[in-house]
Amino acid sequence: MRPPEHRAELVTEARLGPRDRRPLILTLDTQGQPHRWVTWQHAIFYYSKNLVAWDAGELCFTFHGGISGRTGRRSIITANSIIAIKGRAQSSRSLLQTPPLTNRELFHRDRQTCAYCGAELATTRLTRDHVIPVSRGGLDTWMNVVTACRNCNQRKGGQTPEQARMMLLFAPYVPNKAEYLILSNRNILADQMDFLKHHLPAQSRCLFA
Repeated sequence: MRPPEHRAELVTEARLGPRDRRPLILTLDTQGQPHRWVTWQHAIFYYSKNLVAWDAGELCFTFHGGISGRTGRRSIITANSIIAIKGRAQSSRSLLQTPPLTNRELFHRDRQTCAYCGAELATTRLTRDHVIPVSRGGLDTWMNVVTACRNCNQRKGGQTPEQARMMLLFAPYVPNKAEYLILSNRNILADQMDFLKHHLPAQSRCLFA
């Protein structure tokens, strides 16, 4: 499914900074579980096709579309910052329970911190380290990777932490859907963040961000 092709003007009831002019909308399933981020164009599409089961959130956005040739009136759709989408409109790919593993989200999960020396560094100085090296049968999965600075990664090499005498400062874990949504969007609205934090696992480092 694709959002409408016509251009729309965004007018918001909330006061947003320049970088927030077109925020992503948080979508849920009809049971209220976090689903995925969508653009405001997709939100318009869901509303116009009556695919929004219910909405929530404190922020509302009013979108002005084209003018009807029949009535002469300009179309207006108001969307909330959090919307629940009816089942058939959901992408099966985005319903996967295990989020895709990327360095960006891995570094965010570990709060830009090396799991061996504890240094908090910029992304360009961080690497993905396999706790059990791939050469020893380790898998490239959330439960076997941590963030490491380049020096620690080189020092550990193809060894396990025990062999290298480099103990982990924190354990790897698989982010749930809510945490992954937080990790993958660095421009989250306050009401969206408040909603997602209620769905975080107990071990989530986002709770302490």
